[in-house]
Amino acid sequence: MFKNTHAFASYSINDIPKAKQFYGETLGLEVVETKEGLELHFAGGTRVFLYPKPNHTPATFTTLNLLVDDVDRAVDEMTKRGIRFEHYNNSELKTDEKGIFRGAGPTIAWFKDPAGNILSVLAAQ
Repeated sequence: MFKNTHAFASYSINDIPKAKQFYGETLGLEVVETKEGLELHFAGGTRVFLYPKPNHTPATFTTLNLLVDDVDRAVDEMTKRGIRFEHYNNSELKTDEKGIFRGAGPTIAWFKDPAGNILSVLAAQ
């Protein structure tokens, strides 16, 4: 039924100017502001829509995964840009001193946007 349908993902934020600066300047993504919110444009025509929500509550799960060739290099560059990575130390999930998980599954590091939503950089496989 939806085989040839285009789709996009969306999630809420609480501050359009902060999000625009973060996604556009800090992460270097193409950001288009519309009257409804922000569109993030990615390679291949993929788009993600960020919409303002006055009673926004940050997602408790990863809302956006950014595929990179080298997670270590991405984390180093992003850290220089002021991004702080999440650190986990429990039985299921342990990250190293940089905030990178190197266990079973893809190499991945999590960080938050200004609205508190969880994002990640992970190794393109």
